[in-house]
Amino acid sequence: MRILGIDPGVAITGYAVIEENNGVFKCLQSGCIRTDKDLQPALRLKAIHDQVIDLLEEYRPQALAVEKIFFSKNVRTAFQVGEARGVIMVVAANNNVNIFEYTPLQVKQAVAGYGKAEKQQVQKMVQMLLRLKREPAVDDEADAMAVALCYLQNRRWDEAVKGGRP
Repeated sequence: MRILGIDPGVAITGYAVIEENNGVFKCLQSGCIRTDKDLQPALRLKAIHDQVIDLLEEYRPQALAVEKIFFSKNVRTAFQVGEARGVIMVVAANNNVNIFEYTPLQVKQAVAGYGKAEKQQVQKMVQMLLRLKREPAVDDEADAMAVALCYLQNRRWDEAVKGGRP
């Protein structure tokens, strides 16, 4: 199973392509889509759009996991993240990729075992689960890895509960 995890943002969108084979997780690619703050908002969103299409075409994930927006004190930032999420979700839908959304609490619970885990705890678990030599350097990239792992952990749980039934 191959999943594309996305931590949406206009300035920085983190992404990670994670594969699971027989219960072993492997990060195939990860990084950040960065947009120039001097570009018009529509052009920044187009840049995200185009790069997500490239990721879908190159890696052909079976699903896309994206972090839900949580309440933000900065309304402007929340709107911008919402716009980036919308673009990402439309790209996935247009490419017939199933979309799964998770709250930060769900991601922390699935990856660290505790919904109120600190960011550092989540990053350490991401490193351990993916057998990375070091923690991801950029929070957005680590968050994308975590949301992808959340999907994979939830999928395993669903399969166990259903007993392999669809």
